[in-house]
Amino acid sequence: MSLFNGFNISASGLTANRMRMDVVSSNIANANTTRSQLVNGEWVPYRRKSVELSQSGVSPFQQQLQSAMNNQSSKVSGVTVSKIDEDKAPFTLSYDPSHSDADENGYVRLPNVDPIKEMVDLMSATRSYEANITALNASKNMFIKALEIGK
Repeated sequence: MSLFNGFNISASGLTANRMRMDVVSSNIANANTTRSQLVNGEWVPYRRKSVELSQSGVSPFQQQLQSAMNNQSSKVSGVTVSKIDEDKAPFTLSYDPSHSDADENGYVRLPNVDPIKEMVDLMSATRSYEANITALNASKNMFIKALEIGK
Protein backbone atom coordinates (compact mmCIF):
# COMPACT_ATOMS: atom_id res chain seq x y z
CA MET A 1 0.00 0.00 0.00
CA SER A 2 1.40 3.36 -1.01
CA LEU A 3 2.21 5.94 1.59
CA PHE A 4 -0.01 8.43 -0.19
CA ASN A 5 -3.03 6.17 -0.84
CA GLY A 6 -5.08 7.98 1.80
CA PHE A 7 -4.31 11.33 0.21
CA ASN A 8 -5.26 10.04 -3.25
CA ILE A 9 -8.54 8.56 -2.04
CA SER A 10 -9.51 11.75 -0.19
CA ALA A 11 -8.55 13.86 -3.21
CA SER A 12 -10.77 11.78 -5.49
CA GLY A 13 -13.63 12.20 -3.01
CA LEU A 14 -13.10 15.96 -2.93
CA THR A 15 -13.15 16.13 -6.73
CA ALA A 16 -16.27 13.98 -7.04
CA ASN A 17 -18.20 15.91 -4.39
CA ARG A 18 -17.18 19.22 -5.94
CA MET A 19 -18.73 17.98 -9.19
CA ARG A 20 -21.90 17.02 -7.28
CA MET A 21 -22.08 20.54 -5.79
CA ASP A 22 -21.57 22.11 -9.24
CA VAL A 23 -24.39 20.05 -10.77
CA VAL A 24 -26.76 20.85 -7.89
CA SER A 25 -25.91 24.55 -8.25
CA SER A 26 -26.71 24.34 -11.96
CA ASN A 27 -30.04 22.66 -11.16
CA ILE A 28 -30.99 25.37 -8.67
CA ALA A 29 -29.91 28.15 -11.04
CA ASN A 30 -32.08 26.71 -13.82
CA ALA A 31 -35.14 25.87 -11.69
CA ASN A 32 -37.25 28.36 -13.67
CA THR A 33 -35.63 28.04 -17.12
CA THR A 34 -38.39 27.26 -19.60
CA ARG A 35 -36.16 27.46 -22.69
CA SER A 36 -33.14 25.26 -22.27
CA GLN A 37 -32.65 23.62 -25.66
CA LEU A 38 -34.32 23.44 -29.02
CA VAL A 39 -35.64 19.94 -29.83
CA ASN A 40 -37.45 19.33 -33.13
CA GLY A 41 -38.13 23.07 -33.51
CA GLU A 42 -39.64 23.36 -30.02
CA TRP A 43 -38.07 24.83 -26.89
CA VAL A 44 -37.77 22.34 -24.03
CA PRO A 45 -37.43 23.31 -20.35
CA TYR A 46 -34.28 22.54 -18.40
CA ARG A 47 -34.00 18.92 -17.23
CA ARG A 48 -32.62 18.18 -13.80
CA LYS A 49 -29.19 16.57 -13.84
CA SER A 50 -27.72 14.12 -11.32
CA VAL A 51 -24.21 12.80 -10.76
CA GLU A 52 -23.50 9.09 -10.56
CA LEU A 53 -20.37 8.08 -8.64
CA SER A 54 -18.52 4.80 -8.91
CA GLN A 55 -15.45 3.23 -7.35
CA SER A 56 -12.22 3.48 -9.23
CA GLY A 57 -9.78 0.62 -8.96
CA VAL A 58 -12.65 -1.71 -8.10
CA SER A 59 -11.92 -5.07 -6.58
CA PRO A 60 -14.04 -7.17 -4.24
CA PHE A 61 -13.60 -6.83 -0.50
CA GLN A 62 -12.14 -10.33 -0.16
CA GLN A 63 -9.35 -9.45 -2.61
CA GLN A 64 -8.61 -6.26 -0.70
CA LEU A 65 -8.48 -8.15 2.59
CA GLN A 66 -6.16 -10.82 1.20
CA SER A 67 -3.80 -8.27 -0.34
CA ALA A 68 -3.68 -6.34 2.94
CA MET A 69 -2.97 -9.50 4.93
CA ASN A 70 -0.18 -10.50 2.52
CA ASN A 71 1.33 -6.98 2.47
CA GLN A 72 0.62 -6.63 -1.24
CA SER A 73 -0.25 -3.40 -2.95
CA SER A 74 -3.92 -2.50 -3.04
CA LYS A 75 -5.73 -1.21 -6.12
CA VAL A 76 -8.15 1.05 -4.26
CA SER A 77 -7.97 4.57 -5.61
CA GLY A 78 -11.16 6.32 -4.53
CA VAL A 79 -14.21 7.40 -6.50
CA THR A 80 -14.88 8.91 -9.89
CA VAL A 81 -17.85 10.53 -11.58
CA SER A 82 -19.07 7.78 -13.88
CA LYS A 83 -21.76 9.87 -15.59
CA ILE A 84 -24.06 12.84 -15.34
CA ASP A 85 -27.64 11.82 -16.12
CA GLU A 86 -30.68 13.87 -17.02
CA ASP A 87 -33.76 13.15 -14.93
CA LYS A 88 -36.52 11.75 -17.14
CA ALA A 89 -39.31 12.84 -14.77
CA PRO A 90 -42.10 14.78 -16.51
CA PHE A 91 -42.07 18.55 -16.52
CA THR A 92 -44.33 20.45 -14.16
CA LEU A 93 -47.30 22.22 -15.72
CA SER A 94 -48.29 25.63 -14.44
CA TYR A 95 -51.29 27.65 -15.58
CA ASP A 96 -50.08 31.10 -16.63
CA PRO A 97 -51.65 32.31 -19.89
CA SER A 98 -49.65 35.57 -19.75
CA HIS A 99 -46.29 33.72 -19.86
CA SER A 100 -44.46 33.94 -23.20
CA ASP A 101 -43.95 30.15 -23.27
CA ALA A 102 -47.57 29.22 -22.50
CA ASP A 103 -49.24 26.78 -24.87
CA GLU A 104 -52.66 27.33 -26.50
CA ASN A 105 -54.37 26.21 -23.24
CA GLY A 106 -52.35 28.65 -21.10
CA TYR A 107 -50.07 26.05 -19.49
CA VAL A 108 -46.32 26.51 -19.17
CA ARG A 109 -43.96 23.55 -18.90
CA LEU A 110 -41.53 24.17 -16.05
CA PRO A 111 -38.32 22.26 -15.28
CA ASN A 112 -38.49 19.05 -13.24
CA VAL A 113 -36.27 20.59 -10.55
CA ASP A 114 -37.45 20.37 -6.93
CA PRO A 115 -35.55 23.00 -4.89
CA ILE A 116 -36.03 21.04 -1.65
CA LYS A 117 -34.53 17.90 -3.16
CA GLU A 118 -31.65 19.95 -4.55
CA MET A 119 -30.91 21.45 -1.14
CA VAL A 120 -30.85 17.97 0.41
CA ASP A 121 -28.43 16.82 -2.32
CA LEU A 122 -26.31 19.93 -1.74
CA MET A 123 -26.14 19.29 2.01
CA SER A 124 -25.18 15.66 1.37
CA ALA A 125 -22.41 16.64 -1.05
CA THR A 126 -21.16 19.31 1.37
CA ARG A 127 -21.02 16.84 4.27
CA SER A 128 -19.19 14.31 2.11
CA TYR A 129 -16.74 17.01 1.04
CA GLU A 130 -16.12 17.94 4.68
CA ALA A 131 -15.62 14.27 5.61
CA ASN A 132 -12.95 13.94 2.93
CA ILE A 133 -11.20 17.05 4.23
CA THR A 134 -11.25 15.56 7.74
CA ALA A 135 -9.74 12.29 6.44
CA LEU A 136 -7.09 14.24 4.53
CA ASN A 137 -6.17 16.22 7.65
CA ALA A 138 -6.02 13.03 9.72
CA SER A 139 -3.58 11.48 7.23
CA LYS A 140 -1.50 14.64 7.24
CA ASN A 141 -1.37 14.67 11.05
CA MET A 142 -0.30 11.00 11.12
CA PHE A 143 2.58 11.80 8.77
CA ILE A 144 3.63 14.75 10.91
CA LYS A 145 3.56 12.63 14.07
CA ALA A 146 5.55 9.89 12.32
CA LEU A 147 8.20 12.42 11.33
CA GLU A 148 8.40 13.67 14.92
CA ILE A 149 9.24 10.16 16.16
CA GLY A 150 12.74 10.47 14.71
CA LYS A 151 13.55 13.67 16.61
